Amino acid sequence: MKIYASEIEIATRGNTDIVDITGKVAEIIRSTDIEMGICLLFTPSSTSGLTTIEYESGCLQDLKRVFEKIAPTTDDYAHNARWGDGNGHSHVRAALLGASVTIPIENHQLMLGTWQQIILVDFDIRPRQRRLKIQVLGE
Repeated sequence: MKIYASEIEIATRGNTDIVDITGKVAEIIRSTDIEMGICLLFTPSSTSGLTTIEYESGCLQDLKRVFEKIAPTTDDYAHNARWGDGNGHSHVRAALLGASVTIPIENHQLMLGTWQQIILVDFDIRPRQRRLKIQVLGE
């Protein structure tokens, strides 16, 4: 089994900014000689998360609306009381979404559905430079 490690840097706007990273990840897959395996993506951050979705404006608006309902920006968060940084909702949202996603690779390609893209969601309250860790494992 071979293992490749890589990183991508993403500039985000914060405030539930959703960034399609599918093309950048596919480019990394193409740079390896892995025909069959998995691609693991991880965001080393407590205020951002990764998942897949149809990257379409309606879906993106719906996702943002659901996060606002689940963990409203204006709720009273103990994290805010302790640190005074106002991003308690960001931590809760990131924990609910998750910090990693794993996608199978077949025939040197990500096995995503027809309308499925990989997204980074940055919940923090300000723009950030996110460095995503990527590992490609397989034969």
